Amino acid sequence: MSGRGVSISFGGMKAVDGVDFDLREGEILGLIGPNGAGKTTLFNIISGFLQASGGEIIFGGGKISGLKPDKICRAGIARTFQSARNFPGFTVRDNVLMGALFGKPGKTRAQAERTADSTLEFTGLDKYAGMYVSDIPLSAQKRLEVARALATEPRVLMLDEVMAGLNPAEVEDAMALVREIRGRGVSVIMIEHVMKAIMSICDRIIALHHGRLIADGAPSEITENKQVAEIYLGEA
Repeated sequence: MSGRGVSISFGGMKAVDGVDFDLREGEILGLIGPNGAGKTTLFNIISGFLQASGGEIIFGGGKISGLKPDKICRAGIARTFQSARNFPGFTVRDNVLMGALFGKPGKTRAQAERTADSTLEFTGLDKYAGMYVSDIPLSAQKRLEVARALATEPRVLMLDEVMAGLNPAEVEDAMALVREIRGRGVSVIMIEHVMKAIMSICDRIIALHHGRLIADGAPSEITENKQVAEIYLGEA
């Protein structure tokens, strides 16, 4: 997946300003920047929740910018949200089953149920399968967002702060899950403020500031980038 010149404005202010990016096959790509940098807005453009005013997103050899979110998801791009958007009136299994039924057209109920059950096992949520969302802990609710996205069988998974609010042990578990997801051949692009995670598991990191791309490189290169340090890492 790649973006070229991706831009969008709100009230005359450019929230994303001519951003070029590439997500390579099998890569974990980190997306960092201070609050208001345009990270989630870029996610919303990629996933079709917002329409860019300029530029394009290319995936699978074709242009996907301008498509509706359901078309983009079925093309193989799934995402999570900053605040978990699970369905509270349904069980954990039913939430994952929704993703399985939605993701691949033509899938039978039996096939979707098998996908849901294998996804629950893979993400460690099988022990909560029959419970309602409101009855499971925050860490499990965050993981449920990931599980429902994975049940659509994506080629690219977009993670928006899935580690926010987790304790150190839960962060370690989340990091391990992201690595396992990549091990299944899914490319990952993730927004994250937990720097230990972003620096430990990402192959490459891009940084945004005021909607513009200011850095692109390996974690070691990003930590040595003076501009990133000054505006984001808080170092001299």
